[in-house]
Amino acid sequence: MPYRSTPVRRPVERVARRARRRVGHPGAMIPTRARRWARAHPLVVVGVVTGLAVLASSCGHAQGAGGRSPSSTGQDVAMHAHRLGTPSPRPSFRLTDTAGRPFAFAARTAGHPTFLYFGYTHCPDACPETMANLGAALRGVPAAIRRAVRVVFVTTDPKRDTGSVLRSWLSHFDAGLPVPFVGLTGTQAQLAVAQRLAGVPLAQDNGQQHSTQTLFYGQDNVARVFYQPGDAPAGIGADLKAVVTTKG
Repeated sequence: MPYRSTPVRRPVERVARRARRRVGHPGAMIPTRARRWARAHPLVVVGVVTGLAVLASSCGHAQGAGGRSPSSTGQDVAMHAHRLGTPSPRPSFRLTDTAGRPFAFAARTAGHPTFLYFGYTHCPDACPETMANLGAALRGVPAAIRRAVRVVFVTTDPKRDTGSVLRSWLSHFDAGLPVPFVGLTGTQAQLAVAQRLAGVPLAQDNGQQHSTQTLFYGQDNVARVFYQPGDAPAGIGADLKAVVTTKG
């Protein structure tokens, strides 16, 4: 059985502040107890990422693993990212945004450098830390890159994560950025399709056991790398500066 702890949930405001303070700090942000459990419980996951994946943490997340070396094309200088075993095209799925409007992921994000993450707002660790790290990374790059990048958060807990809940939660992490983070929800069947198309393990246990991979799709609409919760904002920002092409 996957390890399940019952941590005290840290306010998301505190997590966001912590990420901003830690810009440039290479230390991992996943709880130590979760990392110990993860190392002891490897399992094979079939999907975009080849190799090992582990189930970990108080959030019960399934975490992909890949080499920390660059991919062969497109994102070959993203040295702080983890390489996907097989490049994956930007998936085409349709969900609902926080305003209740249809959102076609592939069409709406096409040509934009895009981070895609599956999680839930009541997650005590990986989800808020990931969003906080992405927000901090974007604040550290030139304005043209901030305007080009898209961050999409897909809930794995649609019963609790209504549109208003998602929007309120994401606002803790995208404050001051020119492009708000996108929050998406849908039926369980729609969310399962989205996860399959993205190549991540399907969330279980009412969405609380989920992938912690943040997939990164380049401007060529292909993902070759991903990030994990412990990856420092400064490293993510450095990769964005290296791989994102802007018009100024």
